[in-house]
Amino acid sequence: QVQLVESGGGLVQAGGSLRLSCEASGRAFRYYPMGWFRQAPMKEREFVAAIGWSGDNMDYSDSVKGRFTISRDNAKNTMYLQMNSLKPEDTALYYCTADPTLSIIRTGLGRYWGQGTQVTVSS
Repeated sequence: QVQLVESGGGLVQAGGSLRLSCEASGRAFRYYPMGWFRQAPMKEREFVAAIGWSGDNMDYSDSVKGRFTISRDNAKNTMYLQMNSLKPEDTALYYCTADPTLSIIRTGLGRYWGQGTQVTVSS
């Protein structure tokens, strides 16, 4: 069983940075690929980034590529999303997800989900 708790969201001006964290409980965490999704008001949840269990196989959506960096520290049971050059269109509720299969993460059908952390970017 894996439980996920996101943190690090907040209000930031356009061009600023934030780092989101996703802390996982459960020893299985270190063997699970993980990812980030986001959902803006009145929009569908969309894929942001994914990472393999060992910290390799990183993947990003085109909208964040070059601005966001996904990473993980298995010793701390934590995954991160460093977000730079933030834009107002990045405003959303950000969720972390985990699943035993990396290819499942990007589909949005991951087995485990956190409750989300709000990111608001002002213009």
